[in-house]
Amino acid sequence: MGVALLDSSVVVGFLFSDDVLHPAADAALRAAATQHALIVSTVTLAELLTGAKIGHHDEPTVRAFFEQVISERVAVDEPVVERAAELRAARRSLRLPDALILATGTLRADVVLTGDSDLVGVPDAGCEIRYVGDS
Repeated sequence: MGVALLDSSVVVGFLFSDDVLHPAADAALRAAATQHALIVSTVTLAELLTGAKIGHHDEPTVRAFFEQVISERVAVDEPVVERAAELRAARRSLRLPDALILATGTLRADVVLTGDSDLVGVPDAGCEIRYVGDS
């Protein structure tokens, strides 16, 4: 069994049926769960909880997802920070939260599932980056 890291966009798309990414994220996450342990960066947890606290998402739904579906929440540690810096140096337009999530994936996962097409082309990612959405 492999490891799949979920980007924040995929979690939002999966959880909320009114999100444009919902059908694709739902299918991709369910398929990944049959072959992979599902993990997230603590950055994703922070992003989803922020959305809940400002009223964009239902907080009990968010918390239940992280407790029941995710096998590990990976903290941002020094190796992740170093890798994120390398990724941002290679692509300066990469936002810091995205770099931290992607760095977590490159160090801890076989595949990163994302709804952000800009992440797919990041050079030397070190793992498969799978775009979830319409091509």
